[in-house]
Formats: sequence, structure tokens, C-alpha cells
Amino acid sequence: MTKIVSIQSHVAYGHVGNSAAQFPLMRMGCDVVPVLTVHFAASTIYGPPRGPLLSPDQVGAVVDGMNDLGFLGDVDAVLSGFQGAPAMGARILESVRTIKESSPDAVYCCDPVMGDVGRGFFVMPGIPEFIRDEVIGEADIVTPNHFELDFLTGRQTRTLAEIVDAAHALRDRGPDVVVVTSAVAEDAPADEIHMVAVDGTGAWLVSTPKLDRLFTGSGDVTSAVYLHHHLRSGVAEALGRTADIVYGLLARTAQLGTQELALVAAQDEFVAPTHHFEVRRLA
Repeated sequence: MTKIVSIQSHVAYGHVGNSAAQFPLMRMGCDVVPVLTVHFAASTIYGPPRGPLLSPDQVGAVVDGMNDLGFLGDVDAVLSGFQGAPAMGARILESVRTIKESSPDAVYCCDPVMGDVGRGFFVMPGIPEFIRDEVIGEADIVTPNHFELDFLTGRQTRTLAEIVDAAHALRDRGPDVVVVTSAVAEDAPADEIHMVAVDGTGAWLVSTPKLDRLFTGSGDVTSAVYLHHHLRSGVAEALGRTADIVYGLLARTAQLGTQELALVAAQDEFVAPTHHFEVRRLA
């Protein structure tokens, strides 16, 4: 059974961070070890956060405690998302190193949460630079959206070819795989959502219909689902399965009209997606 340590935020109500990633991973058959960085009442879309913000030392103590107990010797992957502050990011990196000392083959997947097209940055000052300068070099997989890819590479990408070139430039700094989770390209249909995956053997594109609303937590689910399938298959197949699953989840959520992702109602999508989208090789 695949074992994934997921170091992310947690909310009591709703689905973001670990509250979005843990259930899909478990439904797909993963043994998930959640390490919480915050425990808020709900996502900040509902207003100012209420609940405890764990300190970097508290988060590190959880990982160190599991290490002392011998629980980290069979970890397949580490997943991280929203980091909160540079100090938290530094402690997460220390924890990744600790896990990799016990499980040298463990893969580190970083979702570099920092901003989005149209919104700009929405994280604490210093976080984008910390991710760019410190985290990227230690990650095996990174899953930026288009805005984050451009910041991390210092580019403005407008075409699919430019996005692929930027992803390769990001790979040159450390990661084996770059997955651009929401690419916006002038030479691709505007009524679709495009995902691009790049590794050392090539680049692939998959596109799904654009749904007429935003979904909080969808990026957290996307990174988790991709990581799960990456551990079992090639990059292209993992990209395709991720698109199939995430689109099914979002379509079901839109159908139900719920504010939060319909993880439970759509849970069968994680194991038997009702949609299938073609993956096209770009390079």
C-alpha cells in the first residue's frame, strides 16, 4: 500500500489543504499520514481564520516524533501545499529531509501555492521567493498553476510552446516533473482548462471543458491525485487520469450547486471516472 505524508493546512468545515487531499488519497487506496500546519474552522473564503496556527517547531515535532517511533521507514512520497510563512516552509523542508533519510526513495511533491491569474499573490510576503529560491531545488515534482510557473521562472508565457519551455527551465533547477495545472495559452481553446506535464522525456497536454464557476480546494485535490497516479504510472498516464478524476469531481460539485467540493458525493470518480480526456504529446 502506498504511504504518503501530507504536510498541509486543515479545516474543520470544508475541503482545502489536507481536508481536500486526504479523503481522495484514501479512497484511491493510499495510507495517508496527515501533518497539520493549521487547524482552522473553515477556509478564509468565509472570513478571517479562526483556530490554531501551529508553529514550525510544533509541525517539526510531529514528524520528528514519527521518525523516533520508526514510522517513516516505508514512506513513498511527501506532499506539501500552502506553507503560511517562510519559517514554516523551512521547517517543512527539514521534515522532508528527515523523511528521505528514513525512506531514500520517497518522492517530494510540492504544490507551490502562492497566487493565481487575476488574483496575483495571496500569500505572506517572502513565501514566493522562499519557494522559488529554496524549495524548488529540493522537490521531485512541482505542480504550479500558470501564474506560479511564470513567477518561478521569471517569464511571461503566452503559448503552449512557451509554457513547455518554462517548465523545462524549472526542471533544470531540480524537479524531475513539472505539472502546470491550469495553463492559459493563446493558441489553445479559451473554453477549456489545460494541464501540461513535462519531464525529461517530453511534454503532454490534456484539456477539459471549463465550468462556469470557481472551486476552492481544486488545486489541492489535483496535486494529490496526480501524485497518487505518478507513483503508479508514467507522466502522461498520470496526467490523463488526473484530468478525468478532477473534472468528474468538479462537474458533480457544479451539478449539486455546493460551495464546497462534493468529495463524498463524487467519491466514485476517484476510482472509476465517468469522463475520459485524450492526452496529447506536445514535444
